[in-house]
Amino acid sequence: MKFDLHTHHVRCGHADGTIEDYILAGIDAGLSVIGISDHSPYFFHQEDQPWPGIAMARSDFSNYINEVLRLKEKYTGRIEVLLGMESDYFADHAEAYREAYKGVPFDYLIGSVHQVNGVSIFNRNRWKNLDDTQHMNEKKSYYELIKQSAQSGMFDILGHIDAMKGYYPAFSDIPAHEHIDDTLRTIAEYGVSIEINTSGSTKDVGGWYPSDVILERAHHFGVNVTFGSDAHIPSRVGDEWDLVAKRLKEIGFKHWVFYRQRQQVIVPL
Repeated sequence: MKFDLHTHHVRCGHADGTIEDYILAGIDAGLSVIGISDHSPYFFHQEDQPWPGIAMARSDFSNYINEVLRLKEKYTGRIEVLLGMESDYFADHAEAYREAYKGVPFDYLIGSVHQVNGVSIFNRNRWKNLDDTQHMNEKKSYYELIKQSAQSGMFDILGHIDAMKGYYPAFSDIPAHEHIDDTLRTIAEYGVSIEINTSGSTKDVGGWYPSDVILERAHHFGVNVTFGSDAHIPSRVGDEWDLVAKRLKEIGFKHWVFYRQRQQVIVPL
């Protein structure tokens, strides 16, 4: 069965299409399951929507939930629609997010680190004029935050765990193997999954997140994997699903997973 747990829509301010557009695209792509997982509001911020082009307004959060639940009912029997969210992980503000999610009937939450030391992971300028030690420290900080997000107990899935390479492909060459291994051990220990996210193809780096090297280490440590296109346009729903499944089998994975009512569902490869 085919599934895609990482999709966005117009509310976040940098994606095209309605939620229903993505559901219909999922049906066209032959999916059995589609997860809706738009960017979380900045729950800690005093303003309702401090960065309109990045995430939905806090005041629109309930509308988002209600729309997904309505469409879940509407498309019963045609495709299973799951209620998710891609949640930012900010160590200093984790409790604000935890409180906001109480009582919401999520099927799953994706935890993603989008900022390190207050700067977007996709900001090309962060790497300018840094020496080797500083490059290493940036990468270590990134994986420390991913590790903390796994330990937080808030998330079912961790999003794009090497996306810092998106606009800086040399990120992958910064030698931090022991820090990545430590993070993967922690992810396995806490029973969190990682996604294979095919949106790297839309960035300078090309390819997927994470790299094959990281996927091989994830398999070694017993980390479960899931699939997310991270579609910001409906035509990318399910993008490269079959290629990802083939590669996972080559690495040695026997199954991958999705989530329903915060419970893991195992899907054989």
